[in-house]
Amino acid sequence: MFRRRLSALSCSVALLGALVTGCGSSANEPSAAREATGSVTFWSFVKGSDKVADAFNRTHPGIKVTFESVPSGQEYYSKLTNAVKAGTVPDVAVVEYPQLPEFAAQGALESLDGDLAATVKSEFPESVRQLVELGGKTWGVPRDAAPLLMYYRKDFFDAHRIAVPTTWDAYRTMAGQVKQADPNARGGVLFTDNPGLLTALAWQAGAHWFGIQGDAWQVSLTDPASREVADYWGDLAKQDLVGSLSTLDPFWTSVQQNRTVAYVCASWCAGSLQATVADQAGKWAVAPVPTWDGKPASAMYGGSSFAIPKGAKNSAAAAEFIKWITTDPEGMKAWVSSGTSSMFPADPKLVPVAKAAYPTTYFGGQDVYAVGSASYDAVVPGWTWGPVMGTTNTAIVDQLPKVATGGADLFAVLDGAQQATVKDVQHRGMRLAP
Repeated sequence: MFRRRLSALSCSVALLGALVTGCGSSANEPSAAREATGSVTFWSFVKGSDKVADAFNRTHPGIKVTFESVPSGQEYYSKLTNAVKAGTVPDVAVVEYPQLPEFAAQGALESLDGDLAATVKSEFPESVRQLVELGGKTWGVPRDAAPLLMYYRKDFFDAHRIAVPTTWDAYRTMAGQVKQADPNARGGVLFTDNPGLLTALAWQAGAHWFGIQGDAWQVSLTDPASREVADYWGDLAKQDLVGSLSTLDPFWTSVQQNRTVAYVCASWCAGSLQATVADQAGKWAVAPVPTWDGKPASAMYGGSSFAIPKGAKNSAAAAEFIKWITTDPEGMKAWVSSGTSSMFPADPKLVPVAKAAYPTTYFGGQDVYAVGSASYDAVVPGWTWGPVMGTTNTAIVDQLPKVATGGADLFAVLDGAQQATVKDVQHRGMRLAP
């Protein structure tokens, strides 16, 4: 047992220090090739996962995919971690980009050599590949990108003659106009239980929270770009110009009750709107996310890949399923045709497929994929996710609810997360750049 733990720690250090790896086994090595048949268990919280599993089963009679819905967020990742330890893993699991480095480092995933690794290299742009290729190995197949967008109630903006903002200065003005037009309404949200949006806004501003220097990690959550974002959004929250709400309730209640009439989210949020507040069809529109200087700039809020957990019983059939749901046009149609998923494909060739399959009636006929494409093209390059994102995110989320009340300064929250991250990186035996 001790030797296995020591080996796992050494692999973790090697992988996340960008050293020569060789940890774990590969799910797709030619020497271990097996016929892609049999049963596959599929864990996902992504909308439309049940539909895509059904579509695969109809067209692949030799493989039977059983879909199991799982909770999102940390509850899911704890469940997946425990399943790896207990040897009860699914054959296919969704892993969001921010969590992938940590799971790979823990030895919880099979490395994807052979056909799947070749698929990642041939089908996806470098900006997305770098999110799943770590330490010289491929750990997941990208499903979607998640470029930032701004959602707004066009009927409200038109009725009160409020202009759609293109800069963050104009966004502040808009938020004030919304509150003046309806004291109960707000033109934005600082989510209190999800650090993903704050992270994406820092990324958009040019921050680089993590990087690799030689064989050591760089951690910087308090650079000038991050301070600018924290000061801006912290002030909006304290001035009560944006709501401070949970991403589930009371956020959706505020949308249903016309109290949230604009907010920044990602491409996948279009499907969430349509699925959750169907009665507001025709009232919402999508715009590019505002920027600091008015020039196009974006980032990703979320995005996911599919991976094969360590100990999967049918990795060959799992690989076949993963390839179909991430790169096949029919797989893409299955994701988006129900309207509950508005995913923006990580594979650029599939964007026209998603656009054609996604119903446009909810947004009054607007081409939301055209806005998404422009945002995807404007994603600021060079972002790297850190090695202990669970710790980083928890440190932020623990303090976010206090920002609006003045109980916590948002930049101080980032500083606290910086300290917690550095401490955990050191605790896990990884090197830190000076």
